Amino acid sequence: MVKEVERNRLQPHTTQNAPVEFHESRQELHDMLAQMILIRHFEDKVYEMYTRAKIGGYCHMNHGEEATIIGAIRPLRPQDWIISFYREHGHILARGTEPKYVMAELFGREDGVARGRGGSMHLFDASRRFLGGYGIVAGQMPLAIGVGYSTKYRDADEVTLLLTGDGAMANGASHETLNMIGIYHLPVITLIVNNLYGMGTTVERSAANPDLWKRGEMYNMWGTQVDGMDVMQVRRTMEEAMDRARHGQPSLIEAITYRYRGHSVADAARYRTPEEVQAWRGADPIERFYRQLLEAEVVTEQDRQEIERQVDATVQQAVDFADASPQPDPSGLFDYLYVNPPPTLNEPETPDA
Repeated sequence: MVKEVERNRLQPHTTQNAPVEFHESRQELHDMLAQMILIRHFEDKVYEMYTRAKIGGYCHMNHGEEATIIGAIRPLRPQDWIISFYREHGHILARGTEPKYVMAELFGREDGVARGRGGSMHLFDASRRFLGGYGIVAGQMPLAIGVGYSTKYRDADEVTLLLTGDGAMANGASHETLNMIGIYHLPVITLIVNNLYGMGTTVERSAANPDLWKRGEMYNMWGTQVDGMDVMQVRRTMEEAMDRARHGQPSLIEAITYRYRGHSVADAARYRTPEEVQAWRGADPIERFYRQLLEAEVVTEQDRQEIERQVDATVQQAVDFADASPQPDPSGLFDYLYVNPPPTLNEPETPDA
């Protein structure tokens, strides 16, 4: 029974033939497409740079998740907050951080968004209220309680987008976090980026009820599932969730999407069949959105070509910038760890007896 359900859920169930109504300006829709293409090309270049040993450590890619990313982050306002997890390259790009600073961080350079101290899993941009990626599964989730409580305490017009994965929903911190968000009616929107695999394990094998969005009811949240390969469906759902959050009702949204590559760059993803991957590539979020815009006469083929050209130039400039950025000075190893340097750093060495 599990295998039959699992097999059915591993095929894309999309809304790609549903009619689309656009309320956004032509420029906004153009920018959404451009950002989705930027994320895809940026990740292509990151993969190349990793294989050339320009990037070290763990590295988790966003290929295939562009609609979920742009649909969820694009509606946010400058005063809103984002807390993410370790697959966050596309998240910080969608928030508006310049690609060159993100690439420099991946290279471990001083001009990176975390001064080269964070790397792929710990991107951070306080100026855009992007409060980081985190390497521990579900480790980012409790932070949303504090951010959301601060917003409510100050009676501020803000919402917090808490991004997490399907695998993290099996972690105890997810239950504790969502329960407290529900208890205090915090203006937090939790988006489960369900790319169907927690590393190599399907959600059917890790969750007694694989419909993760249904947990919203137990936390006193509005819960819903959305086609994460359809950028406009994600956006409309996010807009509704933002309105609910501002009126004291948190949300739990499950976006069904797909990662084209393995869990990380080092993962060959042998647990998936080529047919499965190809089926999901047939529902590619960028190509679907592009077709929708073509049919609505919002963009032309020439527009797409120009976007591709500009994105390629931007990504190459990011690599050149990262290559030219200096390595962090080893003397700053303990910078940004403590408010004041540990006293032992200033103590003279004791000579051997």
